[in-house]
Amino acid sequence: MSETIIQVDHLKKNFGENEVLKDIDFSVSKGEVTCIIGASGSGKSTLLRCINLLEMPTDGRILFHGTDILYKKFKLRQYRARVGMVFQQFNLFENINVLQNCTVGQIKVLKRKKKQAEEIALKYLELTGMLPFINARPSQLSGGQKQRVAIARALSMDPEVLLFDEPTSALDPEMVGEVLGVMRELALSGMTMLVVTHEMAFAKDVSNRVVFMDNGIILEDSTPGEIFNNPKEQRTREFLSRVL
Repeated sequence: MSETIIQVDHLKKNFGENEVLKDIDFSVSKGEVTCIIGASGSGKSTLLRCINLLEMPTDGRILFHGTDILYKKFKLRQYRARVGMVFQQFNLFENINVLQNCTVGQIKVLKRKKKQAEEIALKYLELTGMLPFINARPSQLSGGQKQRVAIARALSMDPEVLLFDEPTSALDPEMVGEVLGVMRELALSGMTMLVVTHEMAFAKDVSNRVVFMDNGIILEDSTPGEIFNNPKEQRTREFLSRVL
C-alpha cells in the first residue's frame, strides 16, 4: 500500500449559488500518476485549485501528510513548494529570463543561495530541453517552450507532488507532443502527478489511475484499462464516445 500524500474529505466548493464541487472524497498516493478527465465545467480544475488553495473550499478538509492545510497556522508557502502547480497559461514572470524564472522561488521561499538555486534550475532546464534558452525572456519563447520552463520551475522547488491544470490546452497542436514527452519522462521517474487533461492517449498510456468527473462529483475512479475499456457509468461512456 503506497503512502497517502494528500487526502481530500467531503470537499465542497460553491461560487455563489453555483455548487461546483459536491462532497468530493479523493486521495493522492506517492508515485501515482492520476489523470482527471471530464467535460468542461465538471469541476476538474476547481478541484486542483482547491488542493493548492488557489480557491478556498466552502466545506470539507484537505490533509497533507495528515495535517489539515485549512488550519490557520498552516505554512502555506512551504506547502505550495511541496505541491507544485503547472498552469494552462504558463504564469511565467515576463520581466526576467528563463534561468531567473526557475531560481526566484527557490531563493525567496526555500532560502537557497543563488549559486545552489542556479545549479538546481540548470539540472531541470536540461531535463526539459530548455538549457539553450536560459537567457531568453518568456516573450521570446513558443508556447511549448514556455510550458517546459514552467515544468522546470516547478521541479526546481523539489515538490513531492506536481499538479498539472490542462498543461497542453493553450498550445498549438505541434507543440503538445514536446510537453507530453516531458511529462511522460517525469511519470517514468516516479514523480507523483495529478493531471487535469483532455489528452486521452496520455491518460490511457501514462497514468496508473483515471478519475472521471461529472457535474461536480467523481463518477468513476479506476485503472485506465477499466475506465477506457469497461466504463461502468452511462455518463462516462457518453463522454468517451464523444472524445475518442
